[in-house]
Amino acid sequence: MRAIRIENPGPDYRLSVADEPQPAPGQGEILIKVVGAGLNRADLLQAQGRYPPPKGASPILGMEIAGEIVECAPDVRDLQVGDKVCALVAGGGYAEFCTASARCVLPLPQHIELLHAAALPEALFTVWTNLFDSARLAPGETVLIHGGSSGIGTTAIQLCSALGQMVFATAGSPEKCAACQSLGAALAINYRSEDFVEAIMKSTGARGMDVILDMVGGDYVTRNLRALAPLGRLVNIAFQKGATAEVNFAPMLLKRLSFMATTLRGRSVEEKGRIRDALRERVWPLIEDGRIRPIIDSVFPLRAAQDAHEKMASSGHIGKILLAVG
Repeated sequence: MRAIRIENPGPDYRLSVADEPQPAPGQGEILIKVVGAGLNRADLLQAQGRYPPPKGASPILGMEIAGEIVECAPDVRDLQVGDKVCALVAGGGYAEFCTASARCVLPLPQHIELLHAAALPEALFTVWTNLFDSARLAPGETVLIHGGSSGIGTTAIQLCSALGQMVFATAGSPEKCAACQSLGAALAINYRSEDFVEAIMKSTGARGMDVILDMVGGDYVTRNLRALAPLGRLVNIAFQKGATAEVNFAPMLLKRLSFMATTLRGRSVEEKGRIRDALRERVWPLIEDGRIRPIIDSVFPLRAAQDAHEKMASSGHIGKILLAVG
């Protein structure tokens, strides 16, 4: 099969199309003929040699796919050949064929193009488990989404708005802020020209946010703690500005705050399956009703995976970047 190979892993890596063995589904798995694969920041880190795949995962890049099932392991009962699906995978997505655990597969939602469904799994699994499982975000609460114009951000804004939260977001340009507001953000703050802590305190009467979803880290940790309301919860899913910082933890004591940090890729199939079940029950109806949709910035052919990575690295996109494989 055709797949993307990482040449010269490290800061100057290159991606090229190569012939690789077609995988076969193991126990509890299916084989998918891939139509589309979603890009994620973790793909860039892996290609740079900074984020190895979990033990036993394919070394091929790609953590979310959409396509058609072409083979099922004998013990898989609830899926069948010919089903059109999207799936969260631990690796292997930048290829013509990819295996996935049946527990991490979701059906193609009505009214969604199969290629575009590749934009759904990673963002939705991440947003759901962090905001609703870890942070216990409840209807009527306020939530700040950093990186509001990213794939995670555009998904989080839509989902939280649909479930009854008031959403605030940060983004790095007027165009990106406008996109956040068009998706349901009550306030979008341009972090290049405004202090998001001051903007939030002004907009909330000095109360602050109930929950903050952050992937920036660094000096944002202290600023996020200042921006939280009493009993607020901060969840970090990445540390793009660095995993070390000098932090004033006094606000945590005074406001009885919670600070969490999580990853998704290395979790067990059983845990990912529980997230999948929640998405199927709570989120898939919202997608099929048109209240949530994948926001697609651009689509690149598989052979142009290097160009797709360079676009993601530039941070000029709004929503998801996809590879068209099939």
